[in-house]
Amino acid sequence: MDLRLGDVHSLKAKRSVVRPIIAEVRKRFQVSVAEVDHLDLHRRAAIGAAVVSADHQHTVEMLDAVERLVAARPEIELLSARRGLRTSDDE
Repeated sequence: MDLRLGDVHSLKAKRSVVRPIIAEVRKRFQVSVAEVDHLDLHRRAAIGAAVVSADHQHTVEMLDAVERLVAARPEIELLSARRGLRTSDDE
């Protein structure tokens, strides 16, 4: 998910916005989540989440819920979200 942060003027302030989002996603959904890009920009962040499941529909529902949670945060704007689904058939 590509995010634009609101009233943030330093990397320290960025961390104070991004870390609680990551912690909430991790706690609520029990998924792997991390800041994955735009590490040196103070008004942008990219957060990635990973879900492992035997059921494709469950994976889609989890990622939808994660995206809704992040998009609902008033201090950020969700610019885009991309997904890559892999199956056991992928090499």
